[in-house]
Amino acid sequence: MAYRRAVIPALVGGLLITLLLWWAGASAQALQLRGSTSVFDVDSVNELRRWLTPWSYDSSAALGSDGAAATAQGTRYADLYSTGMQIRFVALFAFFLAGALLLLRRIPPVQGRTPATLLALWAWGPVAATSAVTVSAPWLIASRGRGGYRVLPQLASVIASSGPVAVFAGLVTALLTVVVARVTGKGADPLPRRSVPLGAARLSASVGTAVVALSLMVLSYDSVAARIQTTFSSAGILSEPGDLLRQWLLLGAWSGPATTSPVRWLLYRAADVLLLAVVWWSLRLLPGLLTRTTAPAMAVGTVCATVLGLFASQVLHMAIDDTASVWGPVHMLSPLGGGVPAALTFGLTAGLAAFATLRLTGDRDPAPSPVVPA
Repeated sequence: MAYRRAVIPALVGGLLITLLLWWAGASAQALQLRGSTSVFDVDSVNELRRWLTPWSYDSSAALGSDGAAATAQGTRYADLYSTGMQIRFVALFAFFLAGALLLLRRIPPVQGRTPATLLALWAWGPVAATSAVTVSAPWLIASRGRGGYRVLPQLASVIASSGPVAVFAGLVTALLTVVVARVTGKGADPLPRRSVPLGAARLSASVGTAVVALSLMVLSYDSVAARIQTTFSSAGILSEPGDLLRQWLLLGAWSGPATTSPVRWLLYRAADVLLLAVVWWSLRLLPGLLTRTTAPAMAVGTVCATVLGLFASQVLHMAIDDTASVWGPVHMLSPLGGGVPAALTFGLTAGLAAFATLRLTGDRDPAPSPVVPA
């Protein structure tokens, strides 16, 4: 799809996800009304507030006790908080626009690619939200009035706060973006799917999946994860990167079956296997879905595949845990959107590794046909 056709749905998607998350943040104030507990129980209200406050302009709702302390000192941090939120929403729009533009160009919703485009754009929504939260985190941390205390653990906590609301906003955004892209794509030249050698596609998918498995099956093992989080013990404000590394390196957490029954342990491992299966199958199909196999397209596509695998594994975890009967549906959905920073880290690495494997196995894009002058 040409840039002039892809830019309109990308702009619509960027504006929509920004407005949806802004509206979600504005709705956090409604949860403070007295009647909210008559609709939801107290635990559900608190959990919904946790989902929405990362996108709220209300500093007192977002900072809790810290916000009260800041109010006692006056409004010296109010402008800093507002600046951080402005940066967050501008970055959200920019990140989603850039990713959507690349995805729509390389996986346009035509010639049987529409489901793939929809899923990729849905996965890109939480990635854009997490990236925006990361970029704006320093301003939000400083607005709490204690930015020099445990900086990296605070940064890790802010990055992990995007929450399930970005997943739901991403789904609505992806649906509308695909609809607009279908309209703007009418009348364009046909873009048939490319034939990729089966052996090259399988090998590249296996290499990319192995990179993701490094995080999921090796780094996420409890003893290895504990070593990562406790290795750094020097003094200073940057002496505790363990929490931050956990966000960007670990896709999960697991241990041997000693702490639970073998059957239940195998059920939890089935969720990990499902994640890797989704990644492998997506990478197996991705080169044929792309109109042109490039390193950026493979990297972003693999990030989306890893996030989709996370969604699948998290849904399976919900079914296994059966938390809805204990805590209610709000708590059941809380794990959605977790692990996106690590999916971004290893998705980019896996995509580049898969792209290099395709090139080494001899897969090349066909040369464009020469244009014959009229």
